[in-house]
Amino acid sequence: MSATEIDFYELLGVSRDADGAAIKSAYRKLAMKHHPDRNPGCGESEAKFKAISVAYDCLKDPQKRAAYDRYGHAAFQNGGGPGGAHGNADFGDIGDIFETIFGSAFGGGGGRPRPRRGADLRYDMQIGLEDAFHGKSTEIEIEVSRSCDTCHGSGAQPGTHARTCNLCGGQGNVRAKQGFFVVERPCPNCHGAGEVITSPCRDCRGEGRIDVPQKLEVDIPPGVDTGTRIRLSGKGEAGPRGAPSGDLYIFVHVQPHEIFQREGTTLATRVPITFTKAALGGSIEIPGIDGEELTLEIPAGIQSGKQLRQRGAGMPVLQGRGRGDMVIEIAVETPTKLSKEQRSLLEEFRELETGDECPQSQGFFKKIRSALGA
Repeated sequence: MSATEIDFYELLGVSRDADGAAIKSAYRKLAMKHHPDRNPGCGESEAKFKAISVAYDCLKDPQKRAAYDRYGHAAFQNGGGPGGAHGNADFGDIGDIFETIFGSAFGGGGGRPRPRRGADLRYDMQIGLEDAFHGKSTEIEIEVSRSCDTCHGSGAQPGTHARTCNLCGGQGNVRAKQGFFVVERPCPNCHGAGEVITSPCRDCRGEGRIDVPQKLEVDIPPGVDTGTRIRLSGKGEAGPRGAPSGDLYIFVHVQPHEIFQREGTTLATRVPITFTKAALGGSIEIPGIDGEELTLEIPAGIQSGKQLRQRGAGMPVLQGRGRGDMVIEIAVETPTKLSKEQRSLLEEFRELETGDECPQSQGFFKKIRSALGA
């Protein structure tokens, strides 16, 4: 397809009275659709892309558009094509399309390069379960880059200043034409900064930042768990040459507890009780994570493995209200040391047993005898 064979307005799909914004919008949509990188190996798409680029190069320019409206394609014959002697489209606009498709790596923004933000940092903090329950304020010390006091982050020796890069004109990148395409790369002279420091600061060596130990106060809110991330804005690495600092992320790791196991806001623990307490019932005192004693009622006849739930005795809800529950698993302990009197009493109790006292045991042996036909 040749741009000189089809009406430019028809190529872009706009009316002859379309304004510049409508023409540009139509061109962008078609360019994205037919770009060779989106249609590799498709000759028709490549030809279409070139044709609409030539058409747009003409119609976006008021003088060229007026000449085209009056004389048609004849206005650009004898080497006077809308894109110059070779009819190429304006690569600034193609750069816009590249940026839309591939991101800012292909340029199109113009102006000086934006300051490169400093890197984010990570700090791993170990805390106990009690600290996770109550929350705490603690101080940490890390080594992090900070703006150089000597040059105030400029990177230049005091009394001097950076000059605009004469290779890229302060853009931070340079463009090179490769056939039909324009490739944009960081400027090799200023390395993308847009400026060149001829007299670097002796303390920071032109970076505008130096590594220093720093103490920071960190507030740990109640209810944090392993994996909780706390963000300290602007406490990361300083950006080069006065650019904004990154952030510091505190990753919390809650250490295992000797009594409680945690699952979200629920705390679980295993409590041994005597077999007499299990048989007769009663109450026991167990420690809570908040340091207060909890009274737990034991129903008579409770079995090992039975779980009791204490409402509101678990961990606090992070950045919310209320607390989770505590789940207590009962473990009935069989005595291993008996006095003569205790043994005598137990033997007397055994003589009085009928089997109805322990229905699970009695039912189990009945099933075995039934299965064996005894």
